[in-house]
Amino acid sequence: MSKTLAIAWGIGLMCVAIAVGAIFYVQRGAHLVLDGKILKVRTAPLDENSSVGIIDFRVSNSSNVTFVVRTATLLLEDPSGNQAEGQSVSDVDAARVFQGIPMLGEKYNSTILMNDKIRPHTTKDRMLAARFEAPESKLDSRKRFILRLEDVDGPVSEISEKK
Repeated sequence: MSKTLAIAWGIGLMCVAIAVGAIFYVQRGAHLVLDGKILKVRTAPLDENSSVGIIDFRVSNSSNVTFVVRTATLLLEDPSGNQAEGQSVSDVDAARVFQGIPMLGEKYNSTILMNDKIRPHTTKDRMLAARFEAPESKLDSRKRFILRLEDVDGPVSEISEKK
């Protein structure tokens, strides 16, 4: 192989590498995933066989795309790894739950709602309350709560409780 051909190949490979790097650099904010953490967890019995779980959480959108909430779901994972989905409570009903069960304390954040927008490069504090068909003792002996947020365009983000 001649020296000029080797130089030409080297220059060509460098150009391709620069083009691929530029494409990755331009697309760095297009991946829509929310980061966050669960700040506070509260549980209370509703009756003998059902209870409510309430989480306050902080969510950040580090992408360049707005996240529009389609659904917000609270999952209960027991120590054996089985998951149970809670029935989400509306914002009006959550206010009633806080009034009716004083041991829960104050309602610090507004409830995350369908069509809530989490704009690019912003952070929001929200809450979600869910009813579970399980006694409070089962909620208290959980492995963790998992918050699942689904965007209207399909991406799903999960925020897990650290216990």
